[in-house]
Amino acid sequence: MSKLRLSIAIGDYDRNRPLLDGEVQIDGVDPVFMKLFPEEIFFRAFRHAEFDVCEASLSSFAVKVDHGTNPYVGVPAFVSRAFRHSEIFIRTDRGIEKPEDLKGKRIGCPEYQLTACVWIRSMLEDDYGVRPTDVTWVRGGIEQPGRAEKIAVSLPSDIRVEQAPADRSLNQMLADGEIDGFIGPRAPSAFEAGHLKIARLFATPTAAASDYYRRTNIFPIMHVIGARRTIVEDQPWLPAALLKAFEQSKRIALSRLTDTSATKVTLPFVEEQLQSAKKLMGNDFWSYGVEANRHVLDAFLQAHHTHGLSSRRLGVEDLFPAPTLEAFKI
Repeated sequence: MSKLRLSIAIGDYDRNRPLLDGEVQIDGVDPVFMKLFPEEIFFRAFRHAEFDVCEASLSSFAVKVDHGTNPYVGVPAFVSRAFRHSEIFIRTDRGIEKPEDLKGKRIGCPEYQLTACVWIRSMLEDDYGVRPTDVTWVRGGIEQPGRAEKIAVSLPSDIRVEQAPADRSLNQMLADGEIDGFIGPRAPSAFEAGHLKIARLFATPTAAASDYYRRTNIFPIMHVIGARRTIVEDQPWLPAALLKAFEQSKRIALSRLTDTSATKVTLPFVEEQLQSAKKLMGNDFWSYGVEANRHVLDAFLQAHHTHGLSSRRLGVEDLFPAPTLEAFKI
């Protein structure tokens, strides 16, 4: 019996590399891997469903589930996770000293439904009382004008979203003082270049994120894996096979990270950072699977609905098929 030949578009991360290199095999699958940046994967996947298997934005995935138009079935391999306290940028000349000062301000975001933006808005609301309705959101490309919201969303009337001018990027608007701040998954280049009037909202974002984790036990999930629905209908074993392979790949990556004979990441103090993460979050600090992450997914899906992105409060089971909700044990 021949293997199922599938196109698989994922990011080139250490936790995916054993899969990409062929060290880990997907049961029953002959993969054709494409290493792409998330923005390209998501655009091509949710506009044209180009891939058989792909990395997917958790928020976009939930929007499509809510619309009943998702061409993919979810696999709870969370290949991208990130605390986003470091991705809130402000103008230092607008009187913004603390998160509460964002009320009444105009804040740029690349897409209102972006996963990073959902998590940031959720944190601002839960911890500091800054609701999505307290801010005017200015939507546009981070570095290039004209970025489209990849999925059409219909928001409640009390959520104010403006479109950036067609010839202006959010980075330009922030640098020129046309908006008061910015949130998103990438730092605007003006900040990276050392603009004197742009700073992070949290001066010590790692400390803020660590405190957030201690209080909530949430390590935000950014991306899931999607498998083409029509294939899964014919091959119901595929989601579990994918989860198994991604889990094995991540386990190998983490075992290599703990081997300190030669640093596997081109960054100093990796060993110290690893020990710090384990002390804060435990040994399984980057867990896959639903049960270990149900509270994280529930928090996200609640915020997703509250922020007007889903018409109903989705459940975890709406995103992932039954075979991925449990695993065998020996």
